[in-house]
Order: sequence, then structure tokens, then C-alpha cells
Amino acid sequence: MSDIKFGTDGWRGRVADDYTFANVRRCAQGFASWLIEEGHSGKAVVVGHDKRFMGEKFAAAVAEVLAGNGFHVLLTDGPTPTPVISFSVPARGAVAAVNITASHNPPEDNGFKVRDANGGAIPPEGLKGIEARIPAAGDTAAIRSIPLKKAVEGGQIEYFNPRPAYLKRIADLIDVQPIKDAGLKIVVDNMWGNGAGWLSEILGGGKTEILECHAERNPIFPEMSRPEPIPPNVDAGLAYGKRMGADCVCIMDGDADRCGFGDENGEFVDQLRVYGLLAYYLLEVRGERGTIVKTLSTTSMLNKLGKRYGVPVVETGVGFKFVAPAMVEHDALIGGEESGGYAFRGHVPERDGILANLYMLDFMVRTGKKPTQLLQMLFDTVGEHFYGRIDTRLTGNEMKQRAQQRLDTIDIRGKTLGGIPITDLVTIDGYKFVMEDGGWLLVRFSGTEPLIRVYTETTQGDRVDSILADGKKLAGL
Repeated sequence: MSDIKFGTDGWRGRVADDYTFANVRRCAQGFASWLIEEGHSGKAVVVGHDKRFMGEKFAAAVAEVLAGNGFHVLLTDGPTPTPVISFSVPARGAVAAVNITASHNPPEDNGFKVRDANGGAIPPEGLKGIEARIPAAGDTAAIRSIPLKKAVEGGQIEYFNPRPAYLKRIADLIDVQPIKDAGLKIVVDNMWGNGAGWLSEILGGGKTEILECHAERNPIFPEMSRPEPIPPNVDAGLAYGKRMGADCVCIMDGDADRCGFGDENGEFVDQLRVYGLLAYYLLEVRGERGTIVKTLSTTSMLNKLGKRYGVPVVETGVGFKFVAPAMVEHDALIGGEESGGYAFRGHVPERDGILANLYMLDFMVRTGKKPTQLLQMLFDTVGEHFYGRIDTRLTGNEMKQRAQQRLDTIDIRGKTLGGIPITDLVTIDGYKFVMEDGGWLLVRFSGTEPLIRVYTETTQGDRVDSILADGKKLAGL
């Protein structure tokens, strides 16, 4: 058994503790062995990285191992957004990708994110297969590798620029000229990550003004605890937007696969509301139809939109390892999750913070409305919804086991949350308590970090805090 455990998208660890060059090479060998057994010997694999500490060096180590196993490695020529790496897989006829990124994790972490031939997340059974093939620690003889310089000279590793093909796909999905001509003032908070410069390039050259912040490379992520596009990490970017009189604030997390959004007042629009807005935009403004895929931790506004527009809504477990396969299966219009990750039909079944922000801007331009007015349009359609989340760090296995035991044995009869009776308990992924008024509370252990998350969505804004407090009590926190 491997001591490296793959979570939602792959493996993440603490740099210089468990995230070392030796362990990254072990992961790369496990991935290579799994790909070979899946019948992909000698095929192309995309490898990229973000702006975290030593990202390019870790990516080079992965490329060396994949090349040593007979794969043709397409190595990005610099820090690259995750959605661009994902798109590059089918665009270049590759069979998979490895991205060296810890996404929204704290600055001390890095990760090994894997993607399939569609550019989407690999399903759980595939992740287990990769994990099972990781060589034992210290078994260096099991790792086949070619030095970078030699592999580049021999053609086994090829540096490439993924930008032109991705920008062409964006142009196929959305006409950005009206946004460029709209004369908007847009602040882009890149959270010191890979999204820097992309919206400026796509939207530059017109009347609209793009102001970027947190655009440089800085692996310690100043002004935020982590590059996760939620408060308080976004507070500095939102304040900058308000100071500059921006019409909105477009936010991307550290690897630019997740989207955050701020309104014209510098106020955060939470990620459940953004998902509702994006689905409403596609259905109402663009007139498109198709299945909506949602994780059980995201907004029930989608179910109401599905009924209104006559489209199916498919609910999955948390993470794109569940969302991506469901999107492919149903040719879904949109797929998304609570963390601010949204994917779209006609693209790849993968979160794309660049495209999600462009669609939000297009929504504003097509309707001539400000973000607060767009939100009111949505609420006029499905009613007002309120969301809250509390993360609690687990101090060890004992704390996790104690919480799990309480939740596994809970009897919901007679129980309330914020004074609202609980009517059902769903255990597809975590523990989702459905309330009498249609609201819900979810208690779930993170798949990427030692955290227990408590989330809620309700139509009663004054009860969010009390529902969350009661949810923590259920878990013994």
C-alpha cells in the first residue's frame, strides 16, 4: 500500500515535509504505470505547473519520469492556468495531464493534479488505480527517468505554448467584442496565481478598462491566507475594486480554475449565487438547454431553474471527479460545485475561472445591468437564497473518528437546525440534512485537506448563523 493518498483531484502535501522531489517522482511513476496498463503506451501527456515554490522544477521531474516510461511529454513553457492545461489534452491529442498545483491550498502546500483524455478529472476508481501503482518509498529502482536536457534533445520532452489554441476556443464560445466595447471598468484579482494577464489579453484594446491586482508571482500569497476565492482572502481585491469605482471584480484562484465575483459596491457575490447566475444566463439570456450537473453541496436554486426551464438536474458527490464524468455522460450544459468551480458545454468537462468570469461579464453587457441587478433578476425567478460555511481544522484521526461516529449514529427524529425541523438525511457524500423549508445543511470531511466543513443554504437569511452553529453541535465540534 502506498503512503501517498489521492484525494479529489490527485495528491497534495506540505512542501519539504511529504511533498518532496522523491515523492513527486513516485507519483509520476505510479501515473505512468497506470496509463501503460490502460493501453496508452507511447502517447502524449501534458505537464504544467502553477506559480508556487519550485513549481517548474517539480513539473520537470514529472516530465523526466514520464519520458523515461516512453511517453511523449508536452511541457508548458511557463505557469499555466489549470483550464488551459486541461484544454490542451484533447487539443493536442494527448491521453492525460499532470498539473503541479495545490490550487487554493495554503502557501506551504503543493500538489499533483491528474486529468484524463477529455481534460477532465479522473473518476475515483482511476485515482485508486494510480495510487496502487505508486512505488514504495525508497524503491528508486522502480522509477524510470530520463534527465530533462537529454529528453528535450531527444524529442521525448517538448516545450509548447498552450495559449493560442485555448484563446481560439474562447473566441468560439463567446463574442468578447461587445464586452471590449462596453466601457466597463473591471478589476481582476488574480490571487498571485496563473490567471494573471489572461483577461487583460482577451479583453484589451477596447473601451473597457482592466485593472489587475495580485498579478505578480509571490508564493507566500500576501493579503490572504490562501488563494481561495472566498472571504477573507478576497477582501483586499474587493476593497481595491471599490476604491477604483469598478463595475465588478473578477476573481480567480491560484490556478485559475475557480471563479469568484464582486459586485459594483465591492461586495462579494457568494459562489452558490454565482452558479445560479451562470445557469440563469445560459438558460434565459442565451436560450440554451441541457442538463445541469451539481454537487450536493451547491445551490438548490439550480433545481428550481431546472423545473422552470424544463431541463434535468443531476446531483453528484463533491468534487469534479464526480462532476466531469456526469457532464460527459449527459452532454451537460453546465456543471459545478460549491467551491466556485464551473464547467461548460462545448469546452472541456473541467472548471474554468477565465471562461466563467467572461460569461458573467457577457451577462452584464447583454442585459445592461449591474451585478446587484442581475442577482435581483435571479431572485425574482427562484426566490432569495442565503449561504454560509464554516471550516474546522482536524487535529488528528481521533477528532475525525469521533465526529464520524456521532454523525453515523445520529437519529434525526425531533431534531432541528436553527429551529427548523430536519426531514431527511442524505449520505451520498458526507451528511446532508434536509430541512422542512427546503433548506439544507451539509457536514463533510474535505478530500484535499484535514478539514471538516459545515455548509448551509436557506431561504431565511436571519437563520444562517444559528443553522451552522447547530450543525457544528451535531458533529461534536
